[in-house]
Amino acid sequence: MEMTDDRAFPAALAALSGIEFPWDYDEKTEEPNPGNIDYEPYQEFDSAEETTSWIRSWTGNKELGGDAFRIFGQDGTGGLAALWLVRPGQPLVSQPVAFFGSEGEVGMVATNLGEFLWLLAGGVGPQEAVEFESDSGVQHDELRAVAEKYSGVEPRTPAEVLAAARAEFPDFTETVQSWCR
Repeated sequence: MEMTDDRAFPAALAALSGIEFPWDYDEKTEEPNPGNIDYEPYQEFDSAEETTSWIRSWTGNKELGGDAFRIFGQDGTGGLAALWLVRPGQPLVSQPVAFFGSEGEVGMVATNLGEFLWLLAGGVGPQEAVEFESDSGVQHDELRAVAEKYSGVEPRTPAEVLAAARAEFPDFTETVQSWCR
């Protein structure tokens, strides 16, 4: 499969980098408040060298390269959101979005970048979707505006986004586990 070396940050991801994602705790219970999205957008993709170092460390497989991924965000624990370049010849925005947790959690969260925008707009981040199997959240108006402008698809609920991603890539977790040493 031919991989692209395209590292130009898509406009949709650049738009996310200017948004403050809600994350706070109830001072009395010390529990996260509803509507939290544990996601920290990047302003550019990690470099090819950083991505290769990460996938080798995450899997323990020193033979892997990072050319199949474009890392574009993280959660507060260091889990990473990445485009998985599995659609040869397709632009970055058409590639699926995966999450790799800091403690080995892994999962597919969207079939493409537009769907990912609707996941966020519905109040669900990649960590919440994979680690906590959350498929609903509190709608975020600013993120909805980004999804409306950049997604290129009709509005979706987080449940619809996640169901489509998991239906299209049912073996993603097993694929990633097969890379692990």
